[in-house]
Amino acid sequence: SKHEAERQEFARQLAALAQSYVDDAFGAVHRRHASVYDVAKLLPHYAGKLVATEVEVLRKLTTEPQRPYAVVLGGSKVSDKLAVIEALAPQVDTLVIGGGMCFTFLAAQGLSVGSSLLEEGMVDTCKGLLERFGDVIHLPLDVVVADKFAADAEAQTVPVAQIPDGWMGLDIGPESVDRFSAVLAAAQTVFWNGPMGVFEFDKFAAGTKGVAEAIVTATGKGAFSVVGGGDSAAAVRKLGIGEDGFSHISTGGGASLEYLEGKELPGLAVLEA
Repeated sequence: SKHEAERQEFARQLAALAQSYVDDAFGAVHRRHASVYDVAKLLPHYAGKLVATEVEVLRKLTTEPQRPYAVVLGGSKVSDKLAVIEALAPQVDTLVIGGGMCFTFLAAQGLSVGSSLLEEGMVDTCKGLLERFGDVIHLPLDVVVADKFAADAEAQTVPVAQIPDGWMGLDIGPESVDRFSAVLAAAQTVFWNGPMGVFEFDKFAAGTKGVAEAIVTATGKGAFSVVGGGDSAAAVRKLGIGEDGFSHISTGGGASLEYLEGKELPGLAVLEA
C-alpha cells in the first residue's frame, strides 16, 4: 500500500506471527513494502544468506573494483537507466550501450534512426552525456533492423548511419559485437544489465548472445563479472549460456541498479538499523 498507516497495520499483523524477521528477498529490498521494511522495524531482524551475498558482490563493484572496469547497459529506455549512467560513467573505464536505448544516443549524434525506439525528450540529455563521457561510452557501429516488430519480420544488418526510413533497430549487429567484445576482453570487472536486442525473437538474439559470450570469456580469464538480474538473467537462461560462466547472477535487477546509483534501499537500511 502507498498509505503508511495501512502498511504499518499489515506489518503489525505479520509481526504477530513471528519472533524474528529474516529478509532474503534481495529483489525487493528497494521497495518500502510492509513485508520488507515495516515488519523489520517491529522484530529482531537479520539479513538472509542471499541478501548478504548480493550486498557483498555489489560492494566489490562500488569499492575499489579491479580495473579496467566495464559496464554493459541495454534495455529499451534511456530514462530507465539515466540515474545509473550518471552514477557509473565517471567511475568506469568502459560503458557499453546497446538495446533500444542506444537509438536515442545515436539520434543525439545527429543520425536518423528510422522507426526505432526513440525517446525524443531524452535526446538533449544523451548529447550532454556524450559530451561529458564520450571517452568511455561505446555505441553500436551497426544494427539489425526489421520492417515490423515480430519474430517473422524481414531483417537486414546496416551501419548505424544508414538505418532506412520505416525500419526499426531490434538488435546490435556483428561489427558492434566484435567491437564490444574487444573492449570487454581487457576488463577485470564487468557489470551487465539489459539485453542488446529483442532476444525473445531468435532473429534478434545474436547481439545479446555475443556480448554475453564475451563476458564469459573475460570471466574465464580472471575477470569478476556480475549480471544484474531482470531481463539479462532471463536472456542468459533463454540463450543457453551456462550460468556458471559468470561470477554472479543477481536476483534483483532494480535493486542492484539502485544500489549502484548510491540510493538508500529501504529493505537494507532497516536491517542495518
